[in-house]
Amino acid sequence: MPDPVWNVEVDSSTPSAWSEMLDLFNDANIYQTWSYGLVRWGAKNLSHIVVKRNGEVVGMAQLRIVRPTRLKFGMAYLRWGPVCERRDKPLDREVLTYMSRALEEEYVEKRGLLLNVLPNAFAGSPRAELFQAAFSKFKAKQLTLVDSYRTLLVDLVPPIEELRRNLDAKWRNKLTQSEKKGLKVIAGSEPELYRTFCEMYYEMRKRKAFDTTVVVEEFARIQEDLPESHRTQVLICELEGAPVAGIVCSAMGESAIYLLGATTDRGLNSKGAYLLQWTMIQWLKARGVRWYDLGGIDPEHNPGVYSFKKGLSGADVIQLCPLVACNSFVSAAVVGVGLALDRVLRKGMGALRFARPPKQVTAES
Repeated sequence: MPDPVWNVEVDSSTPSAWSEMLDLFNDANIYQTWSYGLVRWGAKNLSHIVVKRNGEVVGMAQLRIVRPTRLKFGMAYLRWGPVCERRDKPLDREVLTYMSRALEEEYVEKRGLLLNVLPNAFAGSPRAELFQAAFSKFKAKQLTLVDSYRTLLVDLVPPIEELRRNLDAKWRNKLTQSEKKGLKVIAGSEPELYRTFCEMYYEMRKRKAFDTTVVVEEFARIQEDLPESHRTQVLICELEGAPVAGIVCSAMGESAIYLLGATTDRGLNSKGAYLLQWTMIQWLKARGVRWYDLGGIDPEHNPGVYSFKKGLSGADVIQLCPLVACNSFVSAAVVGVGLALDRVLRKGMGALRFARPPKQVTAES
């Protein structure tokens, strides 16, 4: 059998072509959509790489290029990628290994950047083992529990009746109560529905006064820019015609991610959050989604949310540590300082946005 012919294409894709290619993969996710990168990081800060084997697209990755100064030092940041698991095939180690080499050659060797890869894989899983083998030349960046992404992962393969039986008894009881309260669930992906969610989110944040790096207006703009098939699913729970709770979830490939949730003052006793999560599980299962990532947990600093999510009986998992490659000491030093400043600025901008009244939250803001 002849050796495969490999081709690497860098920054030659269009947004529409990128979206079409993402649909080929089980491990596609919102963080690898063109729209997410465009809104979150800006078009001039993006780079896209595609790997083909014998003319077939077998891997792709969207990276953020960070250059804190006008010099050529900086970082290439790959979040939840590369995307390499074709829908019709298991994850191929050969493809993953070639992709790791292509990434290193383009961003470390050619551009002199620090390459930081945050894989879409959870520690201890067969997928994580493949990533660690393919990126064996990279250095694993050890994180503290505070910095790591820890979440609960629900397997949606069992029958829906079994999934309900698997719920924590108290959680299941509250779900039953919510189903008797005359609540109405509205579902859709329209930007207008997301703006309704934003109003509830701001009311909740004002009540709870919590710190967050999430900027809900960014997701509003992402929602508008995404192709319809890639938009997040928004569920709104109404009580007597008034919205009282809502959740936002992204479903791509074989996985879904719970992104945002909110409950209004009036909705605190409605238990609408239970009905919304169960409705989302039913919707995801009907779409053939395999895994439901509950969006991160922090048992120590946010025990209430942890307790709620734990009731869904998902597996407690931690994301694989970032994998780093760099040939430039200057890039490593400059990037460290630049990212620290970026985190401070983003936190400050989030506080400014929170100061706005809910009525100002629009997709255009």
